[in-house]
Amino acid sequence: MPLRYRTAGESHGPLLMTLVEGVPAGLELDGERIAADLARRQRGYGRGGRMQIETDRAELLGGVRWGRTTGAPLLLGVHNRDWENWRQGMSPDPSGRGSIPAVTQVRPGHADLPGVFKHDLDDARDVLERASARETASRVAAGAVAKALLGEFEIHVGSFVTGVGEVVAPWDPDADFASMHQRAEGARLRMPDPEADARAAALVDTSRDRGDTLGGTFVCFAKGVPVGLGTHTTAEGRLDGRLGQAFLSIPAIKGVSLGIGFAGARLPGSRVHDEILPGGVADGRRGGVKRATNRAGGVEGGISNGEDLWVEAAMKPIPTLMSPLRSVDLATGKPVAASKERSDVCAVPAASVVGEAALAFELARAFIEKFGGDCVGDMRQALESYLDRINGRWPTAG
Repeated sequence: MPLRYRTAGESHGPLLMTLVEGVPAGLELDGERIAADLARRQRGYGRGGRMQIETDRAELLGGVRWGRTTGAPLLLGVHNRDWENWRQGMSPDPSGRGSIPAVTQVRPGHADLPGVFKHDLDDARDVLERASARETASRVAAGAVAKALLGEFEIHVGSFVTGVGEVVAPWDPDADFASMHQRAEGARLRMPDPEADARAAALVDTSRDRGDTLGGTFVCFAKGVPVGLGTHTTAEGRLDGRLGQAFLSIPAIKGVSLGIGFAGARLPGSRVHDEILPGGVADGRRGGVKRATNRAGGVEGGISNGEDLWVEAAMKPIPTLMSPLRSVDLATGKPVAASKERSDVCAVPAASVVGEAALAFELARAFIEKFGGDCVGDMRQALESYLDRINGRWPTAG
């Protein structure tokens, strides 16, 4: 079975559920490591009051016995502590109907209005509860499972923020991404450059005072990816296409570039394409060659090329503003100020952690397709055999 996940649950419902299918047997799964990623998603300067209420942990409810996966579907649950305040307002029982006012003052930039039209609703809460970025806690839980699998094969995923609003952190695509990730982990906005991080925090303060919100950009990367994941043979199998879909499915993500992306459109080919050199035998995952640069972001022709894989994504500002934009009331058709939900000023650091989950899951899915997925031991043997073959093509390279 291919690796895939499904999520269910609402922002203020009792819990968020994640069903992950296709996880191979024999994977050591540590609940504390999943909790650590969920905690990382909650952090970041500019987060709102909801993150002060929740302490996210994923409860393993199926597919794991004595700390190891069994090959059965995994079921994970993240409980919403705020549910206690919404028992009537979000009750599945008809007795709760009318206990809270309907949301009719729809927000520009949110799913409120198109969702109401699509599903013939008169209360936008039926849309916003599911469209909320709170759902990404489920994705991070699924991504933590994928990270555990990739880690078995020495593939590691990380991220860092490159911009918040007008503040852009200086960074070099040829720099050591792992070091940038480590520096970002201790920064308020996950920017590896301390000066830029401080300026971004000041900008968040200014935006909060104005009742406004901020978006930004971030990089997600994976080290240790072997050449050969994905395919050039089908549109749906291309690794770059799959990554684009995965990132754009994250709420508020409006742009994705693999490698230098849009910048490459403004440069001649001589400054875009990564020259191929002998000498990739040392790490054993490049097929006996290496690249002088990594502007392609580790993917060529829909296939991983053995270099670090990296993606930059753009997040729009959150659509809930404390100084609301103009809108229309669904109940009356008259002009109103848009509704206000408890929200963040800036959630770009959190989005970078969600992006890690998206990257890890797509890589794990492609990895299982390439090397089989019934059990971790068989996958390890398949990988070793494959690396022996590709590294034996030029035995004198080094």
